[in-house]
Amino acid sequence: MFDLGTQELIVIFIVAFLVFGPKKLPELGRTLGKGIRELKNAMRNVKDSIDEAVPDVTEEIKEVKTGLHDSIYQSIEKNQKDRDDAKDIKDKKETRADNESGSESREGGKVKKETDQNG
Repeated sequence: MFDLGTQELIVIFIVAFLVFGPKKLPELGRTLGKGIRELKNAMRNVKDSIDEAVPDVTEEIKEVKTGLHDSIYQSIEKNQKDRDDAKDIKDKKETRADNESGSESREGGKVKKETDQNG
């Protein structure tokens, strides 16, 4: 427990024997034994309480993890859809602009040809 060797324990028992005397030593041992037993029982109860609480906490963590995963996935999907929609709109605008500039250049070419012929 405390990494005490045989010699250290003998010294401790001799000092205890001299301090408390032979009449009080058995009573002191019983009291010490009861205290250690109560401490072990209390530690066992705490361990049992923790063991009972762990599955509940584990389930809650799994639920939160699943909810968070779903939320992130939906957010990413929405952002991707928004980007795709914006890209489609941009492509349509560019196509319109290309079509308009192409028709203007064609019309401008006709006007130029007409002026060349007239003038």
